[in-house]
Amino acid sequence: MTINLFDDAAWQSLRPLTFTRPVADLRIGILTIAEKWAGQLSAASGFSTQAYLSVKFPEHPEAVLFINGSVCPDEALLEAVTGLGEGEALKKDGLLLAYKAAEIKKHNVQLAGSLSAKTYAGNFIRIQYPEDIFRFNDAELKKDFNFLTKGRTSGQLSATNTLLGNQIFVEEGATAECSTFNSLNGPIYLGRNSQVWEGSHIRGSFALGADSQVKMGTKIYGQTTIGPFCRVGGEINNAVIWGYSSKGHEGYLGNSVLGQWCNIGADTNNSNLKNNYAEVRLWDYSKESFRKTGLQFCGLIMADHAKCGINTMFNTGTVAGVSANIFGAGFPRNFIPDFAWGGAQGFDVYAIHKMFETAEKVYERREIDFDQTEKDILTEIFELTKSYRHF
Repeated sequence: MTINLFDDAAWQSLRPLTFTRPVADLRIGILTIAEKWAGQLSAASGFSTQAYLSVKFPEHPEAVLFINGSVCPDEALLEAVTGLGEGEALKKDGLLLAYKAAEIKKHNVQLAGSLSAKTYAGNFIRIQYPEDIFRFNDAELKKDFNFLTKGRTSGQLSATNTLLGNQIFVEEGATAECSTFNSLNGPIYLGRNSQVWEGSHIRGSFALGADSQVKMGTKIYGQTTIGPFCRVGGEINNAVIWGYSSKGHEGYLGNSVLGQWCNIGADTNNSNLKNNYAEVRLWDYSKESFRKTGLQFCGLIMADHAKCGINTMFNTGTVAGVSANIFGAGFPRNFIPDFAWGGAQGFDVYAIHKMFETAEKVYERREIDFDQTEKDILTEIFELTKSYRHF
């Protein structure tokens, strides 16, 4: 089977996280949405996304089954999608969930609208706004844990650790010493070659990606995911950190999402609760204003390549755009535009050639080529976001 995961209006409302990727490349739980569908369907997959992203995230040329990339699979939805016949579309309350073309085609909303519609009656998790990622992370982490570990035998941790509960799965090469793992309230998944260093305390639900490290004395609360090739420390609660990012020192991160290639300076903290306990608002790129989230707890949304210096203080409900570079004393504004350079005292434009110089060094440390495809995507984002940089 071959599938393409298509973007809909959620790509717009999920910015700045989706400036650098299709919606289906978002990580929630243990896997990305694309990995969930491809794994559950044993399918090869591609992406139907924005033109400037398609070089890095191409469509699969042989797909006839198209699935909404903002929707996470579950057992009932998988059954409904795989049961589609040629020329049928699956919808719920006007939302296109999936469709099956009669022949190989590119994603086409008009084509989907002309197909025979089947109504889906069940519920499902859809990622429509950035805060949905940490909000639904617990449910998705538990689903991914069951999928990835079904019928398999876990590796063993050293006897120096204290284990509470039996929902712990250890992939090949994962190690931990002198730490506590409490899976009584949710599963704990340690990815291949990951490391938990001495004195750490971890409560489930929790996932640690392949080749990532939890530093000594770290405190991690449930509903938290650390993606592959990350290093974390300090105190983390209900946060999702994607691959190749670091929060390696003391400081609090809660009810937050960090993209790829982010770095959090030592002793940085984010607020996730307002002093008056009021509902938190987040910057919305589509509305070009702040949007009510309906949440009392909401922290930091940080897009790819964003970084902050030591002792940075993020206010409740802060959005930091792609390649924002934040430093200095005081609280920076709640919306930090893409390619902004500065802090509470003011911002300048982070010149793209300067950003490229930094990115090349960051990629080189991971033995990855910062190639022309990456540069072209970031250049496009720099142009797309010019109107937000009123410095």
